[in-house]
Amino acid sequence: MPLGILSIIIGYLLGSIPTAYIVSRIRKGIDIRNIGSRNMGGANVMREIGAREGVLVGLIDIAKGAGAILIAQALNISELWVFGAGFAALVGHNFPVFARFRGGRGSATIIGIFLVLAPEAMLITLVVVAIPFFTTRKFGAAILIGFALLPLFIWLLEGWLALVRYALVIDVFMLIRNLSGIKQIVAKGIIEDMIHDGQRKKIK
Repeated sequence: MPLGILSIIIGYLLGSIPTAYIVSRIRKGIDIRNIGSRNMGGANVMREIGAREGVLVGLIDIAKGAGAILIAQALNISELWVFGAGFAALVGHNFPVFARFRGGRGSATIIGIFLVLAPEAMLITLVVVAIPFFTTRKFGAAILIGFALLPLFIWLLEGWLALVRYALVIDVFMLIRNLSGIKQIVAKGIIEDMIHDGQRKKIK
């Protein structure tokens, strides 16, 4: 088997490890995909199971993305295959073979991928994510803002055009995967504005 294809398979299988599902089953005997936001990720585990469990899930999911890239690099294969291995880990997290293809959205896995490929750009992105998260407590919106800026940070700090394109591909994948969540954020914002407008009118 060609090493490039092997790296893709390894990446997908790593990504498919259903960390959030396993932790929620062990700790509470529940399927995390049926409660809260129904997302199989660290943020949902943190809200519904506990902070320590959520952090653990997040760290392991980061390790899945980083591991896929590091293994691919260790196989001494071309850049394109290394990128493919990382993307395979992301696909695995979203559609895990070990959990009937019902997974999470892959934010932590993406963090792991770019902590290896572009560590400085990824760390700055995490700072950007932290600002709206700690002010609004809306993780989904914060992570989308941060990831949207990631290609720009990579270009400014790395000047690596191929990696910028790779980040853009991942951004498009994340956008498609999160369309329903984006619609909910927009709808919730509109409803909140309507409520606030109504309250202001009552005060007047």
